[in-house]
Amino acid sequence: MYWLMLNTLGQVKSSALWLRRLSTAKHLPVLTLFTKYPCPLCDEAKEVLEPYKHRFVLQEVDITLPENTVWYERYKYDIPVFHLNGQFLMMHKVQTHTLMKKLESIEEKERPNQL
Repeated sequence: MYWLMLNTLGQVKSSALWLRRLSTAKHLPVLTLFTKYPCPLCDEAKEVLEPYKHRFVLQEVDITLPENTVWYERYKYDIPVFHLNGQFLMMHKVQTHTLMKKLESIEEKERPNQL
């Protein structure tokens, strides 16, 4: 029972931290990386993304976790796979040109109209 209370408290604190991070980056798009551990190609992809990380929030989804079986069945042979704001973007490696075009499109939509 004590462990359950501590675990629940840890999840609440973790959720609060996650929400605080999202609120500070409220206008940044979410780039989701579907991965598993170990994944050397995913590690390489994260290195390629490093210069652009100020333009998005990176969310990693471990496809081997029990709650992610749908993603596991879909992407088990294709990781790394990336979604941007919930839409498929690319797989197998980072295509910087594709990522930049999508990010620019999102940023353009968020910019106030200038007269």
